[in-house]
Amino acid sequence: MSKSWYERLSVQDSSFLVFEDANTHMHVGGVAILDVGPLATPSGGIDIQRIRAYINSRLAWIPRYRQRLAFIPIENYPVWIDDDHFNLKYHVRHTSLPRPGDERQLKRLIGRIMSQQLDRGKPLWEAWIIEGLEGNRFAFMTKAHHCMVDGIASVDLVSVLMSPEPTTTFDTPAPWKPRPAPGRWELLGAELQRRTQAPVELLTTARDILQDPERARTQLGEQASAAWALVRAGLRFAAETPINRPIGPHRRFDWLTLDLGEVKTVKNRLGGTVNDVVLATVAGAVRRFLRNRGVDVAGLDYRAVIPVSVRAPEEHGAMGNRVSAWLTSLPIQEPEPRRRLARVSEITADLKRSKQALGTEVLTKIGEWAGSGLMTLGVRLTARLHPFNLIITNVPGPPMPLYMLGARFMEGYPQVPLFESQSLGVALFSYVDKLCWGFNADYDLLPDLHDFVTATAAAFRELHDAATQPVAGTGAPSGPRAHRGRTPPVAPARRTTRRTPSRSPTESTA
Repeated sequence: MSKSWYERLSVQDSSFLVFEDANTHMHVGGVAILDVGPLATPSGGIDIQRIRAYINSRLAWIPRYRQRLAFIPIENYPVWIDDDHFNLKYHVRHTSLPRPGDERQLKRLIGRIMSQQLDRGKPLWEAWIIEGLEGNRFAFMTKAHHCMVDGIASVDLVSVLMSPEPTTTFDTPAPWKPRPAPGRWELLGAELQRRTQAPVELLTTARDILQDPERARTQLGEQASAAWALVRAGLRFAAETPINRPIGPHRRFDWLTLDLGEVKTVKNRLGGTVNDVVLATVAGAVRRFLRNRGVDVAGLDYRAVIPVSVRAPEEHGAMGNRVSAWLTSLPIQEPEPRRRLARVSEITADLKRSKQALGTEVLTKIGEWAGSGLMTLGVRLTARLHPFNLIITNVPGPPMPLYMLGARFMEGYPQVPLFESQSLGVALFSYVDKLCWGFNADYDLLPDLHDFVTATAAAFRELHDAATQPVAGTGAPSGPRAHRGRTPPVAPARRTTRRTPSRSPTESTA
């Protein structure tokens, strides 16, 4: 008889199950637009059977996609077990737009699909093949629960399903056999055993501290500082705005594509990073959008949470969450685009020095030690405090073209979930020469979502014009190069911290 198998969710992964309710759906995903290519059928449709067979051949690389949730008795803590009733046809779904379908119809359909929660009794993912899109294209939409993947892990899935070559063949997979699931008493006994090992782990930690007390004191100081920086940021209430109200279950989805080369031009001429340009663009878009709604943005503490990947290179391909966050205010009061970008660059530099992003790791370790009760309390307290107005996440994608069974991947628009009283989420994905923006929104609170998309495009155009047009009275382009290495003429911004870290998380966000 085969030995039973299960895997305990991390505290961070399980927190996304606690955050979820009837209105806050905790799935991530997005939509890829592909040329039909060799996947066309003689009748003009899509070869769904071939796509399902191909996905089935790749599931061995992503075993979590054939696993479902079970729960430890009494504590009710989640674990993964193999799904002995796994049905690929349930997860890979096929639908069509009325031909010839346009992108507006596709966005509406995606919004409806995103409004539906995943069934916790099955593996927590879906893939939708949507044919009938004009221009001989189709859409490949994915949904996966945040307890399974973070932004970087979801991009790793692209590398599993996509290929840098237009290959149309694949190997037939070996038959899959689910491992037996443990019984209730076995799960409970294993959890009790895990709890009894906690004192041993504490003694091991104490021994390491005694062996090198100076190094341990430095590490503990840095970790405590990082945790406090995150907690302190989270104790501030975000500003009240018309789009920060209790959300409902229904969603809208929209997107925007920018030229990645133009984004890098702004970075190179005005300073900062690509992510700084993104944040400055969002700040400008929020300013335009709220002012058009009649909101006075002067003095408004508009706060954004910015996920930051702490996933090591060797961890790519692993499921689960390895993500921390920055929690900061955006300079939406600043009307001048160059000053707005300069302020954002100073803010992100201070965040790196403060090591705020390491705070999530520290708090997660405390949650692992303290148990699920404290974790649940912390999650619910965070939801009630509403410490941010907006999520902005930027996931780096591949710089080369990709194909799925010979069908070329043209562009992809990611989706980030909405939390309580947060009716808008902004997610980005870079691919070849494009920066693709996905906007997920509450259906009722943002009926004018496309106005925000338009405001985003206009805010970036402001930045690009500032970077490429001559500075008034000089006849020379603006930016650091035009000033021969000197800082552009922007107002100085006050620094909020002066700590110098020994290490910092990766700049790519998840």
